[in-house]
Amino acid sequence: MDKRLRIEEEAARCLLCADAPCSQACLKGDPARAIRAIRFSNEKLAGQWVAECTDADLEAAEKACIHYDRPIRIKEMISAVAQEASPQGGLEGGSLAIDFCGIRCENPFFLASSAVCTNYEMVARAFEMGWAGVFYKTICLQDIREVSPRFDAVHDNGGHGNFFAFRNMEQLSENPVDVDFDILKRLKQNYPSKVVVASIMGQTEEDWVQLAQMAEAAGCDAVELNFSCPQMRQTGMGSDVGQDPELVTFFTAYVKRSVKIPVIPKMTPNIAHISEPAMGAYFAGADAISAINTIKSVTMGDGSEVNGCQTGSGLSGRAVKPIALRHILAMVKNPMMKNIQYSGIGGIETWRDALEFIQLGCRNVQVCTAVMQYGYRIIDDMILGLQHYMAERGIEHVSDLVGELLPKFYLPSDLDRETIVYPKIDRDKCIGCGRCYTSCMDGGHQAVAFDTGLRQPRIVGTKCVGCHLCRLVCPTGAIGLTKRITKKQK
Repeated sequence: MDKRLRIEEEAARCLLCADAPCSQACLKGDPARAIRAIRFSNEKLAGQWVAECTDADLEAAEKACIHYDRPIRIKEMISAVAQEASPQGGLEGGSLAIDFCGIRCENPFFLASSAVCTNYEMVARAFEMGWAGVFYKTICLQDIREVSPRFDAVHDNGGHGNFFAFRNMEQLSENPVDVDFDILKRLKQNYPSKVVVASIMGQTEEDWVQLAQMAEAAGCDAVELNFSCPQMRQTGMGSDVGQDPELVTFFTAYVKRSVKIPVIPKMTPNIAHISEPAMGAYFAGADAISAINTIKSVTMGDGSEVNGCQTGSGLSGRAVKPIALRHILAMVKNPMMKNIQYSGIGGIETWRDALEFIQLGCRNVQVCTAVMQYGYRIIDDMILGLQHYMAERGIEHVSDLVGELLPKFYLPSDLDRETIVYPKIDRDKCIGCGRCYTSCMDGGHQAVAFDTGLRQPRIVGTKCVGCHLCRLVCPTGAIGLTKRITKKQK
């Protein structure tokens, strides 16, 4: 198996323990922090936390591992990453500071309006750990009463702990309105360099204006208009508004007239063409757009019932990232919407995920589900990874990355259909499992032959169409790419 795949697979097994026993047992380093760096796409930088560790230190750490199945192979992982690690101190990264709606942000990483920011103590702790700002849990004037249980998850391989999709039935803040705005006021007073955004939701024009003015009076840097919550029990709120371009236009315009701070409508993905309500917000004078909120869905796990009842609700997590990127792209590519900024949301776990949103045009990103799984501590690897990436490319300012990949995106009708890239099998990495053969026979073009005696697959060039299903299902990374060539004429 490819070394990178092997260490990533082992890092994914790590329980990411609080006050990790492996690091407690290690006298000269922090193996838990090194594993977390690998887990969150910083394998080249992981060595700095175990640089002084001896084999005995790592063996002691491995022995202390409390994994329910078998101990994490700490010594093997550290040995593997050490061969390609950047030196401690490494490259000097560029500046992560960026302007958003005229507000200076120390980095592009924000907490999304959700369960991860519902009181003063939570947000203060996140600020102190390095998060640049918060879109605080949405505030409304209605009485909010939540259900129990309110969360469910779709797990990796049916296991526990790690999930790739998350069901959230929460609505809005359950705090009294004056309590929430007092929290926001204290956060801004005590952390003046951090960005504090009030997320609000009204049901009438008067509601929207009153809440926006309260946000401005509390000293908030901006106000986000939640047009997108998918599980509001009151009609005329949340995604009911976000699916109606006329209401988005009117409510955005009302708020813009009532406050001087930036106004940021939050779009729903539960719509065919997100640009339609987004254009309404744009023409009403919105300063930026947040997207996306959770996707309406149904989960049917053991914990999905509420007192014997099932319902649909919002889905988040890394499974929704491609959908979020699609909606961002649709808005950014809309020729009618110029000079408006974007805050990207949806499935962001690592700095690489955040980078994708930035490269499509977002000036900051909001994170929720990953924090709920792994805690505020993931900000360390987000900052470190993005800085190192910028240093490797010689990029001085994160703003230089904003929208840089947009020129690569075309309509399907404009793509090259006259050339082909064939797959290529690396015999040293192939273990002969036959997954490529099975998938190509039953889901592709019957272009992989398989010698059952030698257990060796072979690409049949006369049948291969270059779809690369075989490469995607290969568990060891043994199938790569050849050079692009012109297709043979039929």
